[in-house]
Amino acid sequence: MTRPMLALSGAVVILALAGCGGSGGKDEAAVPEAVSGSLEHIAAEADCKPNMQTDADTIRQALCKKGKEKYVLATFATDRGQREWLNSAKDYGGYYLVGRKWVAVGQQKTVTALQGTLGGTMEEGSEHMNPGGSHNKGGHGGGSHG
Repeated sequence: MTRPMLALSGAVVILALAGCGGSGGKDEAAVPEAVSGSLEHIAAEADCKPNMQTDADTIRQALCKKGKEKYVLATFATDRGQREWLNSAKDYGGYYLVGRKWVAVGQQKTVTALQGTLGGTMEEGSEHMNPGGSHNKGGHGGGSHG
């Protein structure tokens, strides 16, 4: 059920990028093929000077700026590691631009703009953790506190 919803939200993003004056059925061309490579390469494609936050074997994570907005750019050693990270992170809400072994996380308008440069697929985090919402309303018990 989530894949059709993601496909629908992706279509909405493509339409938003295309603006009001559409060109018929060619809207999909607005999103380039997703970039790949190292965190530094992806950051360069996004015109970002990465401020490294995490530099580990399994994940590399940096802060970037696009105008006045900040976003997180992360690369992963494995597809599985990326999916596990996304599954956990999406509990906190937010907007995620997902490519092969990389993710950009930030405000919707920032991540949408990045999609025009980096490609990738838009994913949205959980609604139950909206800013200002109560963390106590979710039906999730406990958590791992390694």
